[in-house]
Amino acid sequence: MAEDLTIVKGNKTEQYETLIPQIKALLDGEHDLIANLANTVAALKEQFGWFWVGFYLVKNDELVLAPFQGPVACTRIRKGRGVCGASWAQAKTLIVPDVEKFPGHIACSSLSKSEIVVPVMRNNEVIAVLDVDSDAFDSFDETDQHYLEQVIELINFN
Repeated sequence: MAEDLTIVKGNKTEQYETLIPQIKALLDGEHDLIANLANTVAALKEQFGWFWVGFYLVKNDELVLAPFQGPVACTRIRKGRGVCGASWAQAKTLIVPDVEKFPGHIACSSLSKSEIVVPVMRNNEVIAVLDVDSDAFDSFDETDQHYLEQVIELINFN
């Protein structure tokens, strides 16, 4: 596939429905995890223009920064700490409309206002998280959760 994306405007569902097949095509035939994570976050950032999009991988009982798009970020996060660590500990997607109201929020950037973190589950264990931040309050909902959970299922983490 060409490395150009077809960016659509309109409602969120239409945007995801157009983007997901393009992400699948970008990943098709590529077996390198880092390349696939990088293209996935780039596609999400380009389509939605979010403040920050990236992955953290579980390594030695920490989340370690992996490919991302946006300002510099926290490099390591302990289990249970911040939204990412809480998503990892609870093994579930967390949607935070106002990060300042989230207990223990890690402020990598004061510009981040809302966040969604989707855990990557393999063999009933969290092996990574997809973290998305917005510079606007209340940017994420169940639609984002539904489609971002589909996106991470496209990636071969083996």
